[in-house]
Amino acid sequence: MTTMWTLSGFADEIAPDLDEQLALVTELGLKYIELRTAWNVNALDLDDAQLRRAKQALDAAGVKVSSIGSPIGKIKITDDNGPHLERMAHAVKVAQFFEAPYMRIFSYFIDESENPDDYRDEVITRMRDLTSVAEGSGITLIHENEKEIYGDIPRRCLDIVQAVDSPTLKLTWDNANFVQCGVHPFTHGYAMLSPHVDYLQVKDARFADSVVVPAGEGDGEFRESMRAFAADGFEGFASLEPHLQIGHSLGGFSGPDNWRAAHTAFVKVLRDEGIDYE
Repeated sequence: MTTMWTLSGFADEIAPDLDEQLALVTELGLKYIELRTAWNVNALDLDDAQLRRAKQALDAAGVKVSSIGSPIGKIKITDDNGPHLERMAHAVKVAQFFEAPYMRIFSYFIDESENPDDYRDEVITRMRDLTSVAEGSGITLIHENEKEIYGDIPRRCLDIVQAVDSPTLKLTWDNANFVQCGVHPFTHGYAMLSPHVDYLQVKDARFADSVVVPAGEGDGEFRESMRAFAADGFEGFASLEPHLQIGHSLGGFSGPDNWRAAHTAFVKVLRDEGIDYE
């Protein structure tokens, strides 16, 4: 089956300055970025002038936004969710301003001393509330599997999307994040989650030390996963999130050379697997 994937990426891992970000992604031929920060300011905290400046820079470069790389859901499950719902409403407006079809979200930090399953009902309530804010907006929310949140492993990711049961909430797939949670992504997650995956976040990692590495160079069953998505007809965005220099709970940094290396590694996988991309 022939499918077409559209490359995107967290361009803030190239440099803080948006113009520098856009210079490299356009050189590499990308038509989209995932907007997380510009000028060291989170996309949700850009003021009106910065929003206009960012949109003008994107338009001038001929680059669109595939997704807002938001931090929504990255608060403790014990924190007050009221202010977060207000931030969610603003996030939807930001996504609409940039005409981004997607926005990533998370399922709340849980202290490592506690069992995430003990907070299951509260998480589902909050995820339903977040999703309800976005319903009817034209924005699809994509939950990212990440360590230290409720939806860190396949079983709980599936629980979230099935329990919320809304076409507005889908999943994004991140091989490296699963590895950092001790999961073999393809073996233990693909069959379960792939029907709900709308978006791919591209990085790999090693089990031995949890270090993030370029696509296909780690233990994340990356090639097997991409091959399966292509065989099953996945069409959509594949977004580079290299994390090759710094990675932390609110973002990461790679620098231009590492970002270019991450792009080269992923494109090699796509070509080796016969996956068409643009």
